[in-house]
Amino acid sequence: MPIAAQIAEPLRATSPVVFASPHSGRVYPAAFLAEAQLPELILRSSEDAFVDQLLASAPEFGAPLLTTQVPRAYVDFNRDADELDPALILGAPRAGLNPRVASGLGVVARVVSNGRAIYRGKIPLSEAQARITAYWHPYHTALTGLLERQHRRFGQVLLCDFHSMPHEALTGHVARGARRPQIIIGDRWGAACAPAIVDQVEAIWRKTGLTVARNAPFAGAYITQRYGQPSTGMNVVQIEIDRALYMDEARIAPSADFAAFQGLMRGVIAELAALDTGAGVFDLAAE
Repeated sequence: MPIAAQIAEPLRATSPVVFASPHSGRVYPAAFLAEAQLPELILRSSEDAFVDQLLASAPEFGAPLLTTQVPRAYVDFNRDADELDPALILGAPRAGLNPRVASGLGVVARVVSNGRAIYRGKIPLSEAQARITAYWHPYHTALTGLLERQHRRFGQVLLCDFHSMPHEALTGHVARGARRPQIIIGDRWGAACAPAIVDQVEAIWRKTGLTVARNAPFAGAYITQRYGQPSTGMNVVQIEIDRALYMDEARIAPSADFAAFQGLMRGVIAELAALDTGAGVFDLAAE
């Protein structure tokens, strides 16, 4: 069975940043594969595949890294535990559905990419609740613990919550003649992170030469909303990376560019982890 939360700690904690990849898990329980009507390769299309590997150097720069083995198609940590889909889960309440749940992407997903149904029918509420108890709660307990520890130690914390987006995800969202964003930084339109910090995060990415955008169409989901409280020193940014930069999306395999992009990521991670050492960024955020 997959491990809910894996924390790679630095030998010496020098950074107020926490790096996380909540969607890169790829250990599929045998019972789930037997229950699903889709082959494993299709199920894996919902993963942020290999993002955990792209972030692996974070502890070298004094920052902890939180990852998971749990696949997003099994339990989605970027959803609230009560985002239950009545179209999938027998006995789930029908009141108060948000667009994520309505589209089949609740805490237990009904579909993967392109709206492909995972299951042949419905699953019992007890099964969904068992997954949430076994995996969702331990992941968020680990994340909460890391953020609170960093906040006590440094007075401020920045969670860099990393995700990946299919290359075609922005089709229809980019104006004609405009460059397609390769990196999207989401701070829920300023509600989840202090502006001085987001500005520095964006500047670091722009130095790489990649095309960077903010909030559109990905402003951040549950994790960004729940943990981002800049007025108390809890800052969160969601960072979406174009999968075409480092992987073959059809085969879900690293591309020939993977090693080079991993090197670029190492430089970005080093700069993100050092944010508290330059220009009083965290001091500015507290003013």
